[in-house]
Amino acid sequence: MEERLNINVSATNYDESSKEITTILTMLEEMVHGENEFRMTDSEFAFGWHFYVVSVSLNLIQKLSDQMGDDFYKLKGKGLEKKFLTWLTQKTKQKNLHVKFAIKEEMESSKFGIF
Repeated sequence: MEERLNINVSATNYDESSKEITTILTMLEEMVHGENEFRMTDSEFAFGWHFYVVSVSLNLIQKLSDQMGDDFYKLKGKGLEKKFLTWLTQKTKQKNLHVKFAIKEEMESSKFGIF
């Protein structure tokens, strides 16, 4: 089974944010010659926000890292996953999207007091 990074996304506009994130990740796939390397769930709406999950293949993230070289390792964060979140956050900020990202597994751990 392929290892994946599951990212919780919180967005004020699901249609716009999911479309732009899909565009960003599709362009990334084309850049590194990947195919079907990410998935996105439908959103759940609560408190004025849309919540959904984007699942990205660790293989795709590794290919991005390899292609960017030192520039990838200069990104903020410890480890491949955190650096990828920083990269994705930068891309969405360029599109003026109101989104927040968090690694799903971290949010579900008792380390953060969430059970």
